[in-house]
Amino acid sequence: MGTHVIKMPDIGEGIAEVELSVWHVKVGDMVVEDQVLADVMTDKAMVDIPSPVHGRVISLGGEPGEVMAVGSILISIEVEGAGNTKDVPVAAEPVKAAPAPVIEAKPAPVVVETKAPAKPAAAPVARDAGERPLASPAVRKHALDAGIQLRLVQGTGPAGRILHEDLDAYLQQGTAKASTAANPYAERNDETQIPVIGMRRKIAQRMQEATRRAAHFSYVEEIDVTALDELRVHLNEKHGATRGKLTLLPFIVRAMVVALRDFPQINARYDDEAQVITRLGAVHVGVATQSDVGLMVPVVRHAEARSLWGNAAEIARLATAARNGKASRDELSGSSITLTSLGALGGIVSTPVLNLPEVAIVGVNRIVERPMVIKGQIVVRKMMNLSSSFDHRVVDGMDAAQFIQAIRGLLEQPASLFLE
Repeated sequence: MGTHVIKMPDIGEGIAEVELSVWHVKVGDMVVEDQVLADVMTDKAMVDIPSPVHGRVISLGGEPGEVMAVGSILISIEVEGAGNTKDVPVAAEPVKAAPAPVIEAKPAPVVVETKAPAKPAAAPVARDAGERPLASPAVRKHALDAGIQLRLVQGTGPAGRILHEDLDAYLQQGTAKASTAANPYAERNDETQIPVIGMRRKIAQRMQEATRRAAHFSYVEEIDVTALDELRVHLNEKHGATRGKLTLLPFIVRAMVVALRDFPQINARYDDEAQVITRLGAVHVGVATQSDVGLMVPVVRHAEARSLWGNAAEIARLATAARNGKASRDELSGSSITLTSLGALGGIVSTPVLNLPEVAIVGVNRIVERPMVIKGQIVVRKMMNLSSSFDHRVVDGMDAAQFIQAIRGLLEQPASLFLE
């Protein structure tokens, strides 16, 4: 038997380090070739790390949330034959060897009782029925006497080991919940600590960087989408069964494509280190999408060359891939302008944050029916606000306003979307 050491691979794009996001295996597991061992997070996407060999996991080189350098030891696998340890320098980073540690794929929130002296535990964690939690015999007896199922307790000891303090905090949490259920006005003193790792950390870093570097300003315009929505409903009734259902987003993408012909400075990227603005002829629209791991922005490439239904199908495909964690790095990079929408939760006004290095983001708010005065008559119309943000270093206020006004005109007279 030998040892096959897998190092953190070079993901490309000049990336020197990545964040270990999720382990899909633990020490002692048998793995086969091409089985996904872990997910790592780059600045742009989640990347699967597959196993090149068959064997048994004997050590893991890091924990979720840890930033690891390219080339550092990721995992060691016991294999038939000599393995590849002869290729690993003697001075290489030591492989961690712990007695069957359990590394959780997703860190659970840690609940802290501010007035309790004991070390707190997390909310109940459901383990697989066959998974044996790490705990000493004394802790197991303590749990048995207290009627606690160890598989529901989050351990805070090394490698997730359950401690006596974890049992005490679990019991206190149960008491607090029972008290709150009996008295919804009961005073509470619990706190929840959530590690900022993985996609959430990347989102935080990108948002902070965007607000630090770009000179944001927002512009809000009210749009009458009554005629547009009537057209959408009509097209869905006539072609929905064969071409797919249309939402408002592909119409807005089409309006952006047409309006950008007259405002090329808005379909651009700004490299503020090189002090270079790159205007793009292609319109690569990033569509902000909420997923279980956080906000992702898959890219509809060459929206200018797609039909209404083509853009609709691509938006739907990319949104599904992003929500399922299947979007590739290429699908999550390269946008030239971003469209963001909260749908029915879109509120009245928002101030979207730029997706650097882009210089514009168009935000869609919800549609509401309101009384409007048209030619002296009060009529009910479907109204929607566009709340958009721009980088004032590149885009002048007048240009931003005229760009949104152009989109407004196209959406209020939807036939003009298709006139050439």
